[in-house]
Amino acid sequence: MRNENHMMTVLQKALDASWIRHKVISNNIANVDTPNYKAYRVEFEDLLKDAVKSRNITTHTTNPKHFPIGGDSLERVNPRIVRDRNTSTRMDGNNVDIDVQTASLANNTIMYQALVDQLSAKLSRLKAVINEGRR
Repeated sequence: MRNENHMMTVLQKALDASWIRHKVISNNIANVDTPNYKAYRVEFEDLLKDAVKSRNITTHTTNPKHFPIGGDSLERVNPRIVRDRNTSTRMDGNNVDIDVQTASLANNTIMYQALVDQLSAKLSRLKAVINEGRR
């Protein structure tokens, strides 16, 4: 059950990151013609990967009332919005590449739908387990 909770947490965090990424990319696209505008991006996957790696370190407690060391690193993972100030693709100082942004938006839309499908499947399985337990 604990692994299921962690998987649900990962899916929730990934959905949140994907939703934020959609808003950030849409904002970049809306500012494609704004002079000196610098594009934003969302960092999440590497943060999640680091948190999952840190979970591989297991600790044991000698009493169930003891607190685990480190807590739940997955709960602390949140998407981070970062501004790309170093590049400039145009003379007006704007660094939004519309082709890159639209491709990123399409990719993010596919990822969001895949995450929704996975979460829906997990919830359906959970519902089936609950319903079977009533019989």
